[in-house]
Amino acid sequence: FFFSLAPHRLGARSSRALAKMDGGSSVMKGRQNSRLPPEVNRILFVRNLPFKITSEELYDLFGRYGAIRQIRKGNTKDTRGTAFVIYEDIYDAKTACDSLSGFHVLDRYLIVLYYQPHKMNKKTTLSKKAEELEKMKNLAKSKFGVTGKEETK
Repeated sequence: FFFSLAPHRLGARSSRALAKMDGGSSVMKGRQNSRLPPEVNRILFVRNLPFKITSEELYDLFGRYGAIRQIRKGNTKDTRGTAFVIYEDIYDAKTACDSLSGFHVLDRYLIVLYYQPHKMNKKTTLSKKAEELEKMKNLAKSKFGVTGKEETK
C-alpha cells in the first residue's frame, strides 16, 4: 500500500493563510490557549523511511499538515531511511507527528519523533568519551607497559 499524493501542493500549506483572511477560524482559535508538552517542537525526526522514497513524496506527505520550512533526507549509509522535517509552525508539527506515527508507506511503518538535541548530543559525547578512553589505554600501554589488569600474587 502506497500513500496517495495530493493533486496540488498548496492545499495544506494555504490553510493557515485562509484562516487569517477569514478572520480566524475555529482551528486557529483552538491553538491560542492550548499548552504543549515541553518535548514538542517544530523539528520532527523521521525513521524507518523506505530507501526509495523521493524528496518530492516527502514534501507531499508531510506538506498535508502545514507549511514546511525544510526537509533533510539522510543519504549516507548510516543515515539512510531517516529524515528531519522542519515546519514553520509548531502546531503543524504536532499534528503531523500525531497523524503520521505508524503510517504505512511502501511496506514500512514510519516512526515520527520530535527532535530532541540534548538526547542526540548525549549519544555523540558518549561515543567520544569511549574513543578518548581507548586512546588513553593505548598511550598507557605504550609509555608505561600498563595492561589495565591487576596482577595477583
